[in-house]
Amino acid sequence: MSDKLPPEGTRADITSPPPQSAPKLMVRGNLQRDLFRLGVVPCAAVALALTGWFTHSRLQTLEAAFDAEGQAVARQVAAMSDLSLYAGDLPALQNVANAALRGGQVMRVEISNSAGVFVTAGPKASSLAQLRMFTSPVTLREASRASAFAPAGSTAAGETPIGLVQTFRDTTAYARERSRSLMAGIGIALVALLAAWASVRHMARTVARPLRRVSRTVAALEAGHFEARCDVVEGDSHHAPPAAGRGDSHELAVLARDIDRLAERLQSNRRISEERVREATAVALQRMAEAEQAALSRARFLAAASHDLRQPLHAMGLFIDGLLPGASPAQRPAVLRLQESTEFMGVLLDDLLEISRLDAQVLTPTITKVPLAALFDQLDAQHAATASETRVRLRWSDRGLAVRSDAALLQRIVGNLVANALRHAPSGGTVLVAARRSRKDGDNVRIEVRDNGVGIAPIHQGRIFEEFYQVANTERDRRRGFGLGLAICARIAALLGTRITVRSALQAGSTFALTVPAARADEATTPEPAPVALTPLAGLHCMVIDDDPVILDGSRALLEQWGCQVECVSTGAEAIARLGTGDLHFDAVLCDLQLAGDDDGMDVITAAKRLQPDALAVLVSGATGPEVLQRLRHGGVMLLTKPVAPAKLRALLTTRRHAATPA
Repeated sequence: MSDKLPPEGTRADITSPPPQSAPKLMVRGNLQRDLFRLGVVPCAAVALALTGWFTHSRLQTLEAAFDAEGQAVARQVAAMSDLSLYAGDLPALQNVANAALRGGQVMRVEISNSAGVFVTAGPKASSLAQLRMFTSPVTLREASRASAFAPAGSTAAGETPIGLVQTFRDTTAYARERSRSLMAGIGIALVALLAAWASVRHMARTVARPLRRVSRTVAALEAGHFEARCDVVEGDSHHAPPAAGRGDSHELAVLARDIDRLAERLQSNRRISEERVREATAVALQRMAEAEQAALSRARFLAAASHDLRQPLHAMGLFIDGLLPGASPAQRPAVLRLQESTEFMGVLLDDLLEISRLDAQVLTPTITKVPLAALFDQLDAQHAATASETRVRLRWSDRGLAVRSDAALLQRIVGNLVANALRHAPSGGTVLVAARRSRKDGDNVRIEVRDNGVGIAPIHQGRIFEEFYQVANTERDRRRGFGLGLAICARIAALLGTRITVRSALQAGSTFALTVPAARADEATTPEPAPVALTPLAGLHCMVIDDDPVILDGSRALLEQWGCQVECVSTGAEAIARLGTGDLHFDAVLCDLQLAGDDDGMDVITAAKRLQPDALAVLVSGATGPEVLQRLRHGGVMLLTKPVAPAKLRALLTTRRHAATPA
């Protein structure tokens, strides 16, 4: 049967269709109006019925009394005029009629018989509508009957009428009394209705006012004002309200108390929730402060460590590059190994500097139109040798698209993704770099870097963008990177307003992608600067300011090896004094940021720009903290980060010589 319960453990409550909901109950008006109708309508019906019945009875009584009095007068006159009418005594009949008028109950009396006797008393009314006539036959009484006077054919007294008496009553007073009775009935009905209306109105307000207060309290609770209360009490205000468990408690008072208890519970829960939120907020703020402090500590540590490591590394690079041309064949492999190790350390420190710069937000993208064909050509020239060495096919598909982005930053992201793909692609594999219009939005271009390598397990995909996290380099082979490339790319992508996504599976390759806004067809392309031809540095007058004698010696040896004229000083005051003599002209000023004592390299660079505006003022520093980078950015100072690669320094000085050479 359908009403049997399902066996225990079945899912009948889930698979069975939900029961049909009852039809909506429609209500109109409000409770006070409904109570008013409920109370007034029955009271009005009862009052009208009772008033109508009593008024009708009163009118019938008046009617019966009026008729009875008129008929009684007619009978009395008929009884008193029987002998006189029988004898034809007209004066006696006139006296009887006049006597009936003096009683005041009738206004006219007529006595007549078939023998032509007709006696009247009272005025004749002009309108019969105001008169009501009462008749009574005149018969002989038994005691007055005599054989001598008995008419022929009579056998018994009272059997044959000998005449007729007609009395007329004026209905004006009767109508007036009838009207008074009707008005009294209507008045009583109106008073009853008014009393019923007042009573029902009072009762309706008594019921509706607590309900309205309960409704307002519920609305306030819904709005979040949990301090609202109904404040509805039962009984006299001077007495305590009855207990909630009593059976004679008023239902509205019980409902109000339940609402008040609910409000108290909600207010208590809200207070507890607010306390918990405050505690959680305090804990979160404390943890955030600790995290910020840890981040600041890490940044300070990286800045200090970077500076302390860059100083000797910079000196090592200068000395190694100076020793390499004069090294013997037996010494050259060792010097090259030293140079390689120095380059690896420089790359690591540069990556750390890049992360510090991105965290300090000192990089401002220059958004231009970037043709992907030119970008891919540059990347192909950069990675073609690596692809050839690893025997990996490197394919490019730009589809003639162009994007709006920073060319250098976008090249850094895609180049790092291509380098990772080449590193993880198998020998004989393929790396495809493709661009296509976004399917969801045609205003964007999606750049993808695909490889058919071993892939990335899902457990690692959420962490590959963390610093120093590498999936398959547990031995920390520096030739396979340091685990900072993807972290830097993720930060650069965020700076460009996009993000890098990854889709990969084990033994199925990986796809890294980012979405960049597409460039308009009419947008101009920023021309690439023409390459500067390298020129000899002989005769270039340079000043080097550093408080480290080792760096001064290495810089002097390297620059003199290039043919430059070098002047080395160790303090900022001495450098400013030499720059301000007016007799010496310097082509380049290379100054360290952190000098001995309170000297600041920024002051030296500012003085060099003021005293010798034609000189190339470059700040050389190993400090990479966010505060330092922000300061250098706001000051508009050219920065070379230690360790400075000799090739980079030579290219910079060559650019200065090219700008100073007359065309």
